Amino acid sequence: MKWFLSIFIAGSFVFLLCFGVNCCYGYVFPLKYSQEIESACENFGVKEEIVYSVINIESHFNKNALSNKGAVGLMQIMPSTAEDLAKALSVEDFDLTNPKDNIMLGTFYISQLLKKFENEETALCAYNAGPSNVQSWLSDSEKSSDGETLDYIPFKETRDYIEKYRKNIKYYTYKVG
Repeated sequence: MKWFLSIFIAGSFVFLLCFGVNCCYGYVFPLKYSQEIESACENFGVKEEIVYSVINIESHFNKNALSNKGAVGLMQIMPSTAEDLAKALSVEDFDLTNPKDNIMLGTFYISQLLKKFENEETALCAYNAGPSNVQSWLSDSEKSSDGETLDYIPFKETRDYIEKYRKNIKYYTYKVG
């Protein structure tokens, strides 16, 4: 009887440990707005795990997020950037706090940055720091040895962003990729 109780307790502990770990991962790496993300990624040829990672870093899936610089919504898009993106997509009305609109515009923006910069991390640096900053960094031999990838990212915020992205992309690639 003692061995049965020991096995039961050990099994219960393992079950609770696994359940707890999955709950923690679910909080740290949410999988919300899957239909909107899947649709936008299909439309613009972007991997879903990239969009999940960006949303998690930018707003932790808070559709009402507003940065101190004025970026709005899940993907933290600046209203002026959203206007340009909407115009390129021939979209007249949009609401950056609406998950479908925000994910559509943000995913389209990522697709444009991936075409422009080709390297995924370089494109994500541009998403965070702006394309003109990244273009100037790529032109500087102290920051880029090949003109396509960044050896050094001068903005600490963008360096931190890429570190977060590397952690997020590993998890989301495993879950949705």
